[in-house]
Amino acid sequence: MKVIYYNEGEDNAFWLAGLRAALPQAEFRLWLSGDDAPADYALAWSPPPEMLAGRTDLKAIFNLGAGVDKLLQQKTLPANVPILRLEDAGMAVQMAEYATYAVLRYFRRFDTYEQQAQQREWRFLPANGKHDFTVGVMGLGAIGCRVAQSLRHFGFPVRGWSRNRKTLAGIHCFSGPDSLNDFLQDLRVLICVLPLTPETENLLDAKVFDNLAYGAYLVNIARGKHLVEADLLAALDAGQIAGAMLDVFREEPLLPDHPFWTHPRITITPHMAGETLRDDTIRQVVEKLRALERGEPVSGIVNRTTGY
Repeated sequence: MKVIYYNEGEDNAFWLAGLRAALPQAEFRLWLSGDDAPADYALAWSPPPEMLAGRTDLKAIFNLGAGVDKLLQQKTLPANVPILRLEDAGMAVQMAEYATYAVLRYFRRFDTYEQQAQQREWRFLPANGKHDFTVGVMGLGAIGCRVAQSLRHFGFPVRGWSRNRKTLAGIHCFSGPDSLNDFLQDLRVLICVLPLTPETENLLDAKVFDNLAYGAYLVNIARGKHLVEADLLAALDAGQIAGAMLDVFREEPLLPDHPFWTHPRITITPHMAGETLRDDTIRQVVEKLRALERGEPVSGIVNRTTGY
């Protein structure tokens, strides 16, 4: 089994050592420009288009992340080769931690207390009640379900919205575009965990914000292109949105002169909500490689029409 590997921004020697130890009968090689030698599989994150162009010999392409939007945008991607995405691989619990922290920080007024402390101001603030502090999670895949369940654990009323109907204990689930406004109505916090597709790009806009409770909070841990940035800034200025915690952006790294950096009610993190964990990823990839070689079905195959 010959496998080509490319993982932008990672320690290639560290990853290749783990792959070779987990599947010693396979031949893993780091893909370099000009490498067009035969390969059975490709493991890649943000590969140059040259890597996969014309690779109709591949049995499968493994995307070393949950989001496949960047990969699907490549016009040279071979049409009939299955693409497999990572299913969790340690990311869901990290993103649930991030989302829970963001919600609790806003709910318990820690963000305001931090500002008061900088001014040496000692002042108690009225506490929020959970009975009407409804949190909405957009996207109910493996990660979104974990986020919703984690927040439910802390006693928040939680709604979920997804393309197809889901059933989750204790979560009020909505599905499809016709139910979006009902899902959004009077939410105190909106968390985006959606895949990026043509239907979800620019979804976080003024119309969405206007349906939330006045002074709601936004958390985006999905993709930067979900958010219409100008609409968020306008909603913050109007008070419709009280604040936002953003981990993803249209351009990354975020440009130094971007207005988000200096906005007092926007908290920025550098796309770290859910890191790809090497050992968990390798374990999942190797299990699926073995299953494919045995001719067995595997999960996580991407539907190129829906984009996930």
